[in-house]
Amino acid sequence: MLEQNLIKMYEQSFRANREMSAVTDYFTGETYSYYGFAKEIAKLHIMFDEAGIKPKDKISLVGRNTPRWCVVYIATITYGAVIVPILQDFTPNDIQHIVNHSESRLLFLTDSYWDGLDEEAMPNVEAVMSLTDYHVIFERGGDKMTKCIDQMTENYRKRYPRGFTSDDIKYADVPNDQLILLNYTSGTTGYSKGVMLTVNNLTGNVMYASTIGDHNGEPYFHKGGRTLSFLPLAHAFGCLVDFLTPLAVGGHISLLGRIPAPKILLSAIQKVQPEVICAVPMILEKIYRKQIMPLLEKGPLSIAMKLPLVNEVVFAQIKKKLLDSFGGNLRIFVAGGAPVNKETEAFLQKIHFPFTVGYGMTECGPLISVTPDTTQFKATSCGMYLKDYLTVRIDSTDPQNIPGEILVKGEHVMLGYYKNEKDTVASIDADGWLHTGDMGTMDIDGTLYIRGRCKTMILTSSGQNIYPEEIEDKLNNMPLVLESLVLENDGKLYGLVVPDFETCERENIDRATLEATMQENLKQLNSQIAAYERLVSITIYPSEFEKTPKKSIKRYLYNVAKLGIE
Repeated sequence: MLEQNLIKMYEQSFRANREMSAVTDYFTGETYSYYGFAKEIAKLHIMFDEAGIKPKDKISLVGRNTPRWCVVYIATITYGAVIVPILQDFTPNDIQHIVNHSESRLLFLTDSYWDGLDEEAMPNVEAVMSLTDYHVIFERGGDKMTKCIDQMTENYRKRYPRGFTSDDIKYADVPNDQLILLNYTSGTTGYSKGVMLTVNNLTGNVMYASTIGDHNGEPYFHKGGRTLSFLPLAHAFGCLVDFLTPLAVGGHISLLGRIPAPKILLSAIQKVQPEVICAVPMILEKIYRKQIMPLLEKGPLSIAMKLPLVNEVVFAQIKKKLLDSFGGNLRIFVAGGAPVNKETEAFLQKIHFPFTVGYGMTECGPLISVTPDTTQFKATSCGMYLKDYLTVRIDSTDPQNIPGEILVKGEHVMLGYYKNEKDTVASIDADGWLHTGDMGTMDIDGTLYIRGRCKTMILTSSGQNIYPEEIEDKLNNMPLVLESLVLENDGKLYGLVVPDFETCERENIDRATLEATMQENLKQLNSQIAAYERLVSITIYPSEFEKTPKKSIKRYLYNVAKLGIE
C-alpha cells in the first residue's frame, strides 16, 4: 500500500494552484480556475449532504467531456463516494444496465442522453441531474433533490458565511484501500464487468505519470502544462493522462468533448499546442499514410531519400513537418490501446520522432508498462513495466523467446469485478497474479512485447502458435488496405479486408483493379510469412468492422462460415 493518497493530492493541488486555469471547454470557452473548480466541488458536496448521499454510495456519470463532467467526477471521489463513469458510446440499454448493476443512487448526464432512457428501467436511481447546470431532470418519490438544487446558493452561503477560501479546500479522509471507481469494460446486459479500483490503484497511476519526464529529467506533466483532451474520459487511459494527472500537478486541460473529425482535431492541436499527446495509434498511422507516404513515393523527396547523405536532411524536414502538425510544442506522443503498425513505427524511429508506446488495461487503472524516455524506447515493444509499482512475469519456460501469458501483481491491480466472483477468481489467482489474457515476451530489463490475445491465438495441428494480429499488421501495410482480420476455419487461414475506399474513389480505382490489388497483396503477404501462417484467400468486406467503444474490432462477429468465405 502506498503512503501517498490521491484525494490529498487534489486537496494540495487545488490550494497550490488556486489562480491557475484548470479546465476549459474548447468549443464554448467555459473555463474553471482551480479555485473555481474547488468551489463547484464544495457546492456538490453540500448537495450530496442534503440529499443523504453517504461515503461508498455509487454515482453514475455519462456524457461528453465537459468541465462539469470533470467536477462531478472529482466531487464524487473527494466526498468518499464511488464514481461510475459510463462511456458515451454505450447504448441506452447498456447505460441503464450499468446504472442498475452498480446500484447507483444518482445519475448525472448530458441532457440529450435522457431521451433514450427509461426511468422505470432504473428503479434504484433517486434522481437524474443535468450536466448543463445540475438541474433535476427526474426525481423519484418527492422533490428532495430539487429543493437541494434550488437552495444550493443559500446553503453554500450558510456553509461559508465569510466566503470560500483555500483553507476550506479540505476533502474526506478516504483510505487507500477503499473502492473509489467502478469502471465498466462492457455494457452488455448479460455480461457486465465492473472493474473495482481503489484510491491506491489511482494514486499509483497518477504518481507515476506525474513524475515521468524526458532524458533531461524534465517532467512531461507539470504546473501550467497544456493538455488537449479528446479521448473519452470515461475510459481508463484517457482519464489518467488527459484528466487525473494534469489536475494533480496544476496543468490546464482543454476539453474537446469527444474525438472530433481529423481537421477539427488538428486545428485544436495547433491552437492548444500541447506538450504531451496520448492517443490510439490510428492517429499516427493515418498521418503517416495520408501525409508522409505520398511524399516518400513521389516527387523530389522520393529521389532525395535514395541519397545516403541527403536523406538525413529529408528526415529532419519530415520530423519538423510532423511536429508542426502537432502544434510545434510536442515533447512526447504516447500511443496506447492497440499496437502501432510496425512500418509506421520503424519510420518514426528513423526520423527520431518523440513517440513511445504504452501498455495497460482497465484492471490496472490502466498503466502496466511504458518507456517515458523516447530515446530508450525499443522498437515493437510496449515499454518497460513500472517496477516501482508492479511486478510482471511471463508464464513461459523461456520468457525472452517463448510467448506466455503476461501476469501482473502490485499497486495498480484491481480489487476484482463488482458482484462477479466467477470472473474475479478466473482473472486473479490465489497468489494475487492478475492474468491479463495477453501473450507476450519480456527482455531482462523488463521491456514487454505483446504477441496477441490468448483467446485469438491459433494452435495448428502441427503444434505451431499463430498470432493473427501479427499477420494483420503486415496486411494492413499493403496497398489499399484500411483494416483486416485473419480468420481460421478447419485448419486454414483466410483474410478479410476492408479496403481504403476513400483512396479508391479519389484515384478512380474500379472494382476489378481493387480485387487484382488484393490478389497481389495475398501473394506478397504469403511470401513474407511462415508456411503455416499463409492465407488461402483475401475477401473484400464492404464496410468498416464493428468496434467496441474502445475502438477494438469485435472479432467474434466475423467468422468464415457466416461470411461464406471460400
